[in-house]
Amino acid sequence: MNKETKAGRLYLIPTLLGDVAPASVLPASVFNVVNRVRHYIAEDLRSARRFLKKAGIPVQFDNVKFYLLNKYTDDEELQNFLSGAARGYDTGLLSEAGMPCIADPGSRIVAMAHDSGIRVVPLTGPSSIMLALMSSGLTGQSFVFHGYLPVKPDGRNQAIRKLEADSIEHSQSQIFMETPYRNKKVLESVISVCKPSTRLCIACDITLASEYILTRRVSDWQKDIPDIHKRPAIFIIQGER
Repeated sequence: MNKETKAGRLYLIPTLLGDVAPASVLPASVFNVVNRVRHYIAEDLRSARRFLKKAGIPVQFDNVKFYLLNKYTDDEELQNFLSGAARGYDTGLLSEAGMPCIADPGSRIVAMAHDSGIRVVPLTGPSSIMLALMSSGLTGQSFVFHGYLPVKPDGRNQAIRKLEADSIEHSQSQIFMETPYRNKKVLESVISVCKPSTRLCIACDITLASEYILTRRVSDWQKDIPDIHKRPAIFIIQGER
């Protein structure tokens, strides 16, 4: 329990991007919070328990309160998720992978915490989106993250054309992702739709031993297409005038 203030804090706790030793990518502040927090809001309960176990939570899970947060969770349930914090107990928010609230539904509970006067405390950790951008060599001054592109080929190709056009018009990096089993189709769409001069960064398995990050022009990718099937990946494109 947080004894300094009436309400507990909501800690935004970064998780691992894959099977790595937690200490290799997470700072001590994350382990300190995990060591004492007993209320957790999670996107996926199984992955949350797996992460907390690897991070060294010192109690049995029978003594931990978990709340499941996903796109189906309604606002009434969300308010209940903060009941522990309202009573003075610090609460942790966990994403399935990486940073909470980035490409996951966590922002809803954070907004509710602000409205309820609960202090929000972000912790440092890996973000596949930011790590891909910083290692891409593409502009970090202006960029847009689009999440997932349309699944159907026609819609996906149309979206890619628009991203490339926006990138050229606004001198922006355009960032998107895809589920690992559809990576190959997305890559094929990008190199078939974009101009040969457009730069494309493919960032796979970030922070893992199998990490692969490379930026090349589309014309170069067309000659040498990597096998990224079933590998978590971030794609970034930047066109040229």
